Amino acid sequence: MEFKDYYKILGVDKSASQDEIKKAYRKLARKYHPDVSKEKDASERMAEVNEANTVLSDPEKRAAYDNLGKEGAYRGGQDFRAPPDWDSGFEFTGSHDGDGGMDSAAFSDFFEQMFGRTARAQRGGGAGNGAGASQFRSGPPPSQRGEDHHAKIELDLQDSYTGAERMLSLRGAKLDDSGHLVNEERQLQVTIPKGVRAGQLIRLSGQGSPGYGGAPNGDLFLEVQFKPDARWRAQDRDVYQSVNVSPWEAELGGPIEVTTPNGSTVEVNVPAHSKTGRKLRLKERGLPSATPGDLYLELHIVVPQATTDEQRAAYSNLAKAFAQFNPRSGQ
Repeated sequence: MEFKDYYKILGVDKSASQDEIKKAYRKLARKYHPDVSKEKDASERMAEVNEANTVLSDPEKRAAYDNLGKEGAYRGGQDFRAPPDWDSGFEFTGSHDGDGGMDSAAFSDFFEQMFGRTARAQRGGGAGNGAGASQFRSGPPPSQRGEDHHAKIELDLQDSYTGAERMLSLRGAKLDDSGHLVNEERQLQVTIPKGVRAGQLIRLSGQGSPGYGGAPNGDLFLEVQFKPDARWRAQDRDVYQSVNVSPWEAELGGPIEVTTPNGSTVEVNVPAHSKTGRKLRLKERGLPSATPGDLYLELHIVVPQATTDEQRAAYSNLAKAFAQFNPRSGQ
């Protein structure tokens, strides 16, 4: 996927004020609008300009986009891959879902992967928040519920097994009096419910935008993601855990001890003649719920290095014992 340098597209510096971004957009819009432009690629260029303006004119999306730049993502080519947690902890205005009737074909694959859902949520607005209507009025209505906010958060998988209290830092942005981007951060004490799953929403009532005219505040929806961990991964309620075994444990079989994600140690029996990738199912030891998931132990055979004369002699004896074995016979 190609990385889009929105600052370059609009021809502004990364420190540009909101007014400078607005002026640059209007200038390019006059140049490339298909109804008036004589440029051959006017439609394509106008689409790029609109997309860049959609991000850079929104303080929240711009702050998240700038964070990609801090990670060294401002580069050309087709090999851009955003880190899976690139927007974790960034707080966006707008409900978590709702398509808002936005035509995704008008935006690049880069935009859709980075901001598609966020933009659709902001177009659609939160239920009951009246965001769509307020933009056509000269001032705030007498009474209006505050807009909802949403953010992605990363948790340890173990938090789902036990539940937890976590102090989370959420990053946002606003414009100062001169129209320049100012980053904001707030901390919230959040109760993580036991059994929470990836993709689930935790609702914090009243933590969204303030209401007008005595109406209630909006809510904050936290979308749960689990931190990448080489030891295990979750798929819905099921958990998959990598377990290293020695060649003799895999071939001869027998009991081994395994520490599971909830911290308990269990004894499991490895079947004889096991191969790398074999899965051992521990029923109802996945993520807790009314119907708990299962824990799958994925075996991985680890071959030890021979670093002493005794160990090298043991490998030589093994080679003699299996003289007829050819590991490449099936190739």
